[in-house]
Amino acid sequence: MNYNGKKVAFTTLGCKLNFSETSTIARSFQEMGFNRTGFRDKADVYVINTCSVTDTADKKSRAIIRQAVRQNPAAFIVVVGCYAQLKPDEVASIEGVDLVLGANDKFNITKYLDGLEKHKGGEVHNCSFTRINKFDHAYSYGDRTRSFLKVQDGCNYFCSYCTIPMARGKSRNPSIASLVEEATRAGEQGIREIILTGVNIGDFGQSTGDTFFDLVQALDEVESVDRIRISSIEPNLLNDDIIEFVARSKRIAPHFHIPLQAGTNEVLELMGRKYNRELFAHRVEKIKELLPHAFIGVDVIAGMNGESDELFEESYRFIESLDISQLHVFPYSERSKTSALKIEGVVPMSERKRRVERLKELSDKKLKDFYRKHDGQNHRVLFEKSRSKTRITGWTENYIKVETDFHDDLVNQIREVKLSGINPTGNMAVLVD
Repeated sequence: MNYNGKKVAFTTLGCKLNFSETSTIARSFQEMGFNRTGFRDKADVYVINTCSVTDTADKKSRAIIRQAVRQNPAAFIVVVGCYAQLKPDEVASIEGVDLVLGANDKFNITKYLDGLEKHKGGEVHNCSFTRINKFDHAYSYGDRTRSFLKVQDGCNYFCSYCTIPMARGKSRNPSIASLVEEATRAGEQGIREIILTGVNIGDFGQSTGDTFFDLVQALDEVESVDRIRISSIEPNLLNDDIIEFVARSKRIAPHFHIPLQAGTNEVLELMGRKYNRELFAHRVEKIKELLPHAFIGVDVIAGMNGESDELFEESYRFIESLDISQLHVFPYSERSKTSALKIEGVVPMSERKRRVERLKELSDKKLKDFYRKHDGQNHRVLFEKSRSKTRITGWTENYIKVETDFHDDLVNQIREVKLSGINPTGNMAVLVD
């Protein structure tokens, strides 16, 4: 069917992997003749790519779906993503929803459009997570100089608090050759920096017998791209070989994001994590030994069942001792069908929030300290396309956000600049021309 002139709008909640997948889904609509428009505009089709990592993510997903329905009650409403996979009937029951697609079908939306005729109720196409076995290639591409490249999907870990394996299925990946080809093509289209994304990227190779180390070595040879960043990688999978390679690589940025989740071995065991805090500390020390200027971001969950006041204080002191750059802090969120629900010692929500605030304050201090260490140093900054005609922003190789006066010749360019100071928000270095 010809959809020329029809408008489609997309919105994405959650992780970078979702953003890469939304971009790929959007291209399939454009190939069918749709014109893409902003999500706040009136459209004929709205596609909502949802997240379900926490109860708050579920609530945000429902609110966004209802927003789309209000904007155009006659529009065809499609919901995909983790919330759609985990709770399809709940999503389908939202008034105005026409189509709910699980993990195996979300890249096939255009097959289910049915001339955009509204359904009496949400039509669900879903399957058990044990049958999620497809790997669909995805990468983001638009008006930015950076692209999120999907290299892996699914997870085999089943941490006690997490539903992602049930939303994404088992760990799987494509061939290294296909990813090198995609990265090369992205560079040829003007992308300067690629971020490797997935659910558990360090587990790369489950489908092909390769390793993540093999992948980064191959991608380091892609000459059309200036930089490659590694997104979140489990500490037990970030081995010394990878760290040593990054230290001598041509394109892999000195930037690591390593989920810790808890700073005591007792809580790590309750969570079902596959490392202890001593291994985590070793990873941080190894990075700083070889790459003292590297940015290290860390995920932490506050208030997990079984985390007593004493264990939290011990965790806080451990995190405080680490030479890291920033924390991404989340309160523990109860998720149905997870084994963590059976753990005694429920932390009141008010206490979870208090712990989150303490850790966020610690994060602010660590980020400012990291920025100050680079005051007066020269760094290579990739400036992004800017909507502002007065200021332009960019990122250094070690993930310092930089702002300066707008100049046309800076857009999509990498320039060596001298950094000086921190602006009043405390999270951005200011470039000295």
